[in-house]
Amino acid sequence: MSTELYPILDILPAWVLEPEAMGSKTKFWYRPGSDGNWLFKFSQTNTGQHWAEKIAAEIAAKMDIFHARVELAMFQGAWGSATESFAREGRELFHGNQLLAGALKAYDPQAKFHHSDHTLENIFLALDRVFTTPEAVRRAKASIADYLVLDAVIGNTDRHHENWGLLRKRTGDHWMGFIAPSFDHASSLGREMVDDGPGKCRRRVLDEGRLQRYVEKAPGGIYWQTTDKHGASPLVLVRQAAALYPDLFRPALEKVRKLDKNQLEALIDRVPEAAMSVTAREFALALMCYTIGELNLQAP
Repeated sequence: MSTELYPILDILPAWVLEPEAMGSKTKFWYRPGSDGNWLFKFSQTNTGQHWAEKIAAEIAAKMDIFHARVELAMFQGAWGSATESFAREGRELFHGNQLLAGALKAYDPQAKFHHSDHTLENIFLALDRVFTTPEAVRRAKASIADYLVLDAVIGNTDRHHENWGLLRKRTGDHWMGFIAPSFDHASSLGREMVDDGPGKCRRRVLDEGRLQRYVEKAPGGIYWQTTDKHGASPLVLVRQAAALYPDLFRPALEKVRKLDKNQLEALIDRVPEAAMSVTAREFALALMCYTIGELNLQAP
């Protein structure tokens, strides 16, 4: 039986609304008829950001993790990904840097790189101060745990302080809110590497047995301590967090058991041939097989 490929949305120029200034990637908002707003992000040259976004969303769905809807897309012949807006029905997205700046006086919400105050401890402190009931705090932290375990599975190194947030809506004289779905997973699955050639490439990392080092040493967007020089790799971060916050991370780690190699391979195989090379597929599958094996060691 043939594999059903993911659809590729063809974005028409007439749908374009406005550019999106936040972040480092070229992108714009568009509206296809009456279907609500979508964000198109161009895939940077010689990267697999488009397929990384799509596969990550499908992995999140398999794990029952709250996430943004993502589709492969093209605009005037250029590859990219399209993400459906989740800030709707009167809700607005309040980014992590805004939450942290409100909770921590010394926090710099404008910092772009090497922001060592963006620690898991500080994220949880901000949630303690934003949500007003113990159960709301627990749910918010459990959502963050879900997202960090997802990051560990796919090797997402870009969970910086604008890549998570709170959806809030004014109800009467107060705000109601919850953690926004996980979004922006383009820095995953070795998407920045080329297949072959000099330097760091997928083929050499696989053939020389360096995948473990690649995963374990990749600096992420969240730091463990404010004195660290680099953010912790997503996998290392979850190992440390699961030991410190076992009750929060146990349910998230149990979701990893929903995945197996055959499922992962099937999700990757649905990417059209023109969008992703054979070597990129092999690398993405090998990466997730390694991370899932390591995460299963952390599960109770």
